[in-house]
Amino acid sequence: MKNVLRYVLFVLLCVGSRQVNAQVPLYNSLPSATATVFLDFDGHTVSGTSWNYSGPIVCGGANLTTAQITEIFNRVAEDYRPFNINITTDSTKYLAAPIAQRMRVILTVSSSWYGSAGGVSFVGSFTWGDDTPAFVFTALLNYNTKNIAEAAAHETGHTLGQYHQAVYDAQCNKLSDYNTGTGTGEIGWAPIMGVGYTQNLTLWNNGPNSFGCGNLQSDLDIITSNNGFSYRTDDHGNTFAAATTASISSNQFSVNGIIEKNTDVDMIKFTMPSGGRFQLDATPYNVGTGNSGSDLDMQVSLYNSSQTLLNVYNPSNLLSSVIDTSLGAGTYYLRVEGKGNIYAPNYASLGSYSLQAKMLSTLPLHKLELTGSASGDNHKLNWEIVADERITDLGVEMSTDGRNFSRITTVSNDARSFTYRPYVSGNVQYRLNVSFDDGRQYYSNVVNIKGNSAARPQLVGNLVTGSSIRVSSPGNFNYALMDLNGRVLRKGNLVNGINTIDAGNLINGMYIIKFADNEQQWTDKIVRQ
Repeated sequence: MKNVLRYVLFVLLCVGSRQVNAQVPLYNSLPSATATVFLDFDGHTVSGTSWNYSGPIVCGGANLTTAQITEIFNRVAEDYRPFNINITTDSTKYLAAPIAQRMRVILTVSSSWYGSAGGVSFVGSFTWGDDTPAFVFTALLNYNTKNIAEAAAHETGHTLGQYHQAVYDAQCNKLSDYNTGTGTGEIGWAPIMGVGYTQNLTLWNNGPNSFGCGNLQSDLDIITSNNGFSYRTDDHGNTFAAATTASISSNQFSVNGIIEKNTDVDMIKFTMPSGGRFQLDATPYNVGTGNSGSDLDMQVSLYNSSQTLLNVYNPSNLLSSVIDTSLGAGTYYLRVEGKGNIYAPNYASLGSYSLQAKMLSTLPLHKLELTGSASGDNHKLNWEIVADERITDLGVEMSTDGRNFSRITTVSNDARSFTYRPYVSGNVQYRLNVSFDDGRQYYSNVVNIKGNSAARPQLVGNLVTGSSIRVSSPGNFNYALMDLNGRVLRKGNLVNGINTIDAGNLINGMYIIKFADNEQQWTDKIVRQ
């Protein structure tokens, strides 16, 4: 029996009339791949397929502009970037592909033959070998490029054998056939096979599907095991010895890469010709501001020539990362990988990225080193500056996201320490901003100081082996215990002192516990053994 699934609308969308006759640009995400998905924007008549129980279906074009078509292609192509499959707008590529390794996704205004849905497809039809297409209804999606792209990736996922990622409560009662995800902003997350219209970061997932809370569906395994293709070939080595050497020109380099698997890391080697300031923008592929359309939450680690870790860069509320530090002459390594965040699991943080680096002019100093520590409620910073030039300005800067720094004080040019009580909670990062009398300005290394742990609930150990989780709380807080799919298993209130949370029926694995008051929230991980 063939299963047909549709991607229903979760909001009432207005359908307006318009006429757009855009020329469809020809794009290919991986032209060398055999497996092919054809995004068909210019209309098609469907006949002789499993859809044609009432005769031919005449589908009008998508009624989208060239810019809209380009964005939709780029979004869908990035969702399938880790795999050895070509997302294309070129019909000749589709027709040249083996019939049992291709899929036509018709993006059309014509939906009256079916009904109100974002799209519709047959599960597993990618390998049927009879050119049965999938559909995405652009007018019913109000010509919204984000929503159309989500529906196209989702329906293609069905043709590759996947069902919906669903949501269940702690008693295995189904709450929704569609997992709508969790969180807000740039890192707000939802599964592609759930519904991701309102979340920025939509990813493949390993979670319960619509046939029961015990039916875990590993999207990545299904895509790469049942359809005649697997992952792309790894593009950068994952060890220091196999690192790709960056080609430096005019004290700059750029590297592009893809994180194909959740076990993949990309190692990049570069050489600082002399001591100076090193700046790096590490950016996941995106189609606009706020890393819109990205599938990769990047973490970048910096190592010296002795393979000693110098720092890890992964802002908690951003998908991109930035390095701005001082380095001496020598060889260094960058380790690039995908990571999860407080909303998204690490399972499918995959996709393409770019590294843009600059090595600025030689430092007019021999040493610029910042250290720091917490002392009670205070943060204490110390530094050492050895320079040939005279200091004209010395400022201390702080950041809560590792990217945006602001000055908190200007100290005397001969000062070598600063202590104060921070006015923000959580982790704080610091650096020095130093100017010299030759007009040059430089930054120190960045140091991270953890916030005062007494101001928030703390786990009494992250490893749970018994029937309870113990939490030390300084006052009244809310808590929520969740699995890695965001399903809430326990929630309640904490009081001052030691609190006990029932963990009797938790299976072995990792969980997330979130603490919150009226102004802040904190997240910790728990491992049940």
